[in-house]
Amino acid sequence: MVTLRQRPAARTPVRRTSVQLKYVMAVTGAVMLLYLVAHMVGNLKIFFGMAAIDTYAHWLREVGEPALPHGTVLWIVRVVLLVSVVAHIVSATILARRARRARPVRYAHRQPVQGSYAARTMRWGGVIIALFVVYHLLDLTTGHLNPHGVHGEVHANVVADFAPERWFVTLAYTLAVVAVGFHIRHGMWSALQSFGRSNAATERALKGVALGVAVVLVVGFLSVPFAVLTGLVA
Repeated sequence: MVTLRQRPAARTPVRRTSVQLKYVMAVTGAVMLLYLVAHMVGNLKIFFGMAAIDTYAHWLREVGEPALPHGTVLWIVRVVLLVSVVAHIVSATILARRARRARPVRYAHRQPVQGSYAARTMRWGGVIIALFVVYHLLDLTTGHLNPHGVHGEVHANVVADFAPERWFVTLAYTLAVVAVGFHIRHGMWSALQSFGRSNAATERALKGVALGVAVVLVVGFLSVPFAVLTGLVA
């Protein structure tokens, strides 16, 4: 008697629902927002002098010692941030593709899209931000693109970077930070909707909160390069 061996059933790939992907975007967006707030607060230490910001940068690498090796906490933050960024981008890409497939035939005459400027430019804003992050890391983290580029001398690196003769760097930084502001404004409001915190009665208030957070971050980040550009920080 011949026994036929039954082939194992092929595994069906796990397909995340759009709601799950929106939750992923909301959570990872919150992680990145918290990082931006902490990063902005750290940047503002430059107004307290060279010693303040350089000591702060040194402390970031020492935090957790002696329980943890030098720089461990900083690397944990970097890994969590990197995972959040990748998950955010992947989720956004999948959702965008699903939206296009849901409407395979383009309209002959596209009607004006309702919604804010930020909502209509989230995709390009994300690309601008991603490109800027790469440049920013090579500039003020690794120092490869920085005119001073000395590890640990944060104050000197920032002053060299945003010097008046390098106005184009300040311009690029400004455009990127404004793009971040639009992204945060719309993303934060969308996240609150994903968590079911938005309704007709609170929509205006939530939009106001999202706008307020975005404005504070934009002003906080831009205050540093413009302070250097105008000679307030030298």
